[in-house]
Parts: sequence; C-alpha cells; structure tokens
Amino acid sequence: MVDWQPTITRDVLALRSSILMHARHFFVDRGLIEVDTPMIVNAPVSDVHIHSAKVEFTDSPGHDSPGHASPRRFFLHTSPEYAMKRLLAAGSGDIFQICHVARGLERGRQHNAEFTLIEWYRVGYDLDRLMHEVETLVRTLLSDIAFGLTSEQISYEDAFLRELNLDPLESSVEQLSAAAAAAGFSQEAQQGAGRDELLEFLMGTVIGPKLGRTSLTFVFNYPASQAALACVHPLDPRWALRFELYCKGMELANGFLELFDAQEQRERFEHDNQERQRRGLPVYPIDERLLAALESGLPACAGVAVGFDRVMMLAAEVDHIDAVLPFPTDIA
Repeated sequence: MVDWQPTITRDVLALRSSILMHARHFFVDRGLIEVDTPMIVNAPVSDVHIHSAKVEFTDSPGHDSPGHASPRRFFLHTSPEYAMKRLLAAGSGDIFQICHVARGLERGRQHNAEFTLIEWYRVGYDLDRLMHEVETLVRTLLSDIAFGLTSEQISYEDAFLRELNLDPLESSVEQLSAAAAAAGFSQEAQQGAGRDELLEFLMGTVIGPKLGRTSLTFVFNYPASQAALACVHPLDPRWALRFELYCKGMELANGFLELFDAQEQRERFEHDNQERQRRGLPVYPIDERLLAALESGLPACAGVAVGFDRVMMLAAEVDHIDAVLPFPTDIA
C-alpha cells in the first residue's frame, strides 16, 4: 500500500499554527509590513554552497504564443532576499515574510529540500540591535522551552579558539585539514577543498553542535569570504558583519548588515561564478535586477532569516525535522 499519511501529529500541527500566528503578531506589532514575493524567479543565487532547483515552463501553441513549444527556464527561490531587497530599494521600509523556499541536495535530520523561512529587514539597524530582536522573537516563539536559557555572544574567531584551539584565519590549511580529518572528513574526500570548505565543515560538524547547549548563542564576525551579501567589518576587512544564532547545537538564524554597493556586489557574484566553474557547478547569469536595485539606492539596513522548522523542532521537542512537517519532500 502507498503510505499517504502525513508525518505530523495533530498536536504538533496545532502548535505549528499557533507559533506562526505569534510570529506574525510579533512583526505586525512592531510596525513591519508583511510582503509576499515570488517563489519562481528568473535568476538563482550564485553561492557555491546553495543549489537552486530548476523549473521549466513550456508555452502551448495558440493565438498568444509562437507556433511551437518553447521551454523557458526559471528557478525556485532559495530565499526571498533578492526580491525583498528590491522592495527595500523601492522604499518599502521595514518588511518581513514567512514563506517556503527550496534548496537542492539538502536532506537530513535538520534538513528538508523545501522548508519555511521567516525573513525580515530593518532599515537603520546595526547587528547588535538586530541580534537583540532575533533573540526576542525566538524567546517569544519558544516560550517555556527558552526559559532558563542564558544569552551568549562569541566571535567566530573565539569560537574556533575555544572549541578547537585553532585560529580560523591564521591556522594553516594543513592544520585545518588535520582537524577536519579527525572529525571524519577524510583526506581523500578533502581533495580540492580549500580553507572555506574546511572551516565550514568544522563549524557545521564540530563547533556548531556544541553551541547553545544552555544558551541562545550568537556567533558574529564571520570570514569575509563566507558572506557574499554582507558588509565587511570597517576596522578589519578580513571579517564580515554577519552572525548566526545557535540553540541546543542547532543553527536557527543567519543575518548580516546588508551590502549596498552595487559594483562590489557584482564583483562578488562574478567571483562566485568563477568558483562555481572551478568546481564544475552550473554557472548562471547574474541577477541584474538586484544589481539595478542596489544601484538605485538600497537604504542602510540589516536582515536575517530564521529557519522556522528548526524553531518548531525545539518547540515540539523532537529530534527530526520530519516530525514538524506535514509532508516532507520524500512523500510530498
């Protein structure tokens, strides 16, 4: 027999509905406008670590279309960021969105190819102010689960020094490689891996799972090479003004001070595409509409995305994302 049953229980379904309602009230009470941007987009992200799902539409012959079928390629958005920045550049002011996104090659205990993001942008905010708002939201949504959790802020550099006794920028690639191998990233699998791949492996498999065990832990100031859409630190360009939030070893949020320089953003996109080509990944045209929006004038702002389904995992006290999704991709 075909297994048609949803993976979510009625109680968790009701909890999901309640938390979504509280999230919307949180933003509306603070004066943010809820927006709704397209899930189907013309240009995918260039980030080498994010894989966009392709969509093809075929025009049927008719009086309003050519006399032959012509497939047109689009993509499912991996985040509403580009569209929301275009709204910001057009004068929207503070905005938020709760939406489904899709990312390829992501499946596991904390990953499903389709998932829900809460994303918002604050004009005139710095990272400290945004981190405070993120913490307030998460504590609001987790309610009793967050009771007793302290607050912690630690730099990316200090997190590496504390957990691995390695400096992420000063340690040699050989030292990082040895640490990654000790954590299960074999030397054979490391072929072609550079500093950033090793750092991301160590953060994802060694450091991250240790963070936020008794606190809401913000890791701030990431390597500039890992923040393609963020401003660099004005006092030390090796670092970017980016943060992530961890709770009970799970990453919940990713935010940064938004880059507003169109030329610098173009150069970063071009660098991404060069790296994609080096890795044998698909290379797509740059999103010229986003760059035009930045050129027109993006207001100084900070933005963040919170993984709603991971918040749900904590709220429901479950250890697999399938338990908080009505239909994981495998049975959708």
